[in-house]
Amino acid sequence: MFDHFDFLAPIYDRAIPFSRLELMLKMTALPADSLLLDAGGGTGRVAAALRPYVRAALVADFSPGMLTQAVRKGLPAVQSPAECLPFAAGTFERIIMVDALHHVHHQAETIAELWRVLSPGGRLVIEEPDVRTLTVKLVALGEKLALMRSHFLSPPQIAALFPPEAQVKIETEGYNAWVIVEKDFRGK
Repeated sequence: MFDHFDFLAPIYDRAIPFSRLELMLKMTALPADSLLLDAGGGTGRVAAALRPYVRAALVADFSPGMLTQAVRKGLPAVQSPAECLPFAAGTFERIIMVDALHHVHHQAETIAELWRVLSPGGRLVIEEPDVRTLTVKLVALGEKLALMRSHFLSPPQIAALFPPEAQVKIETEGYNAWVIVEKDFRGK
């Protein structure tokens, strides 16, 4: 089976550079002593940019080709589907998932798993293209034509996947959306 991400891995960072550091710092509100998980983090381009602001940053992704690039950046990397992360509950103070949720096979399972590994008092930021915009609808069509099996959800649909006790906020700008989720200190 053809893996789009293994194929794209060597050129991914040049083709899709990470350029929103200040915005991501604002969205994540990173405490300096936090442990950051970049779930579906691919080449680690975002984790590498955030690494100076945290105690440690780890990349989890399913694509071996993408993870090879993350390791070349000096990032610890774990090959794992987002639906079944190999971490104990409450491990990470901060979790990001950038432009990846639409690529996972089981989005509800992924959300449950991200919530599970988020520590009490932690914050999870999911950045996704906003499928409600024409630009992203065209991207979604292109990914379908490329047989990428992508499934885009609107920001409210993503927010609705979290348990009722999650504190969820949605922010949008242009064709991007951020679903920002906090878990209170009681672990709920």
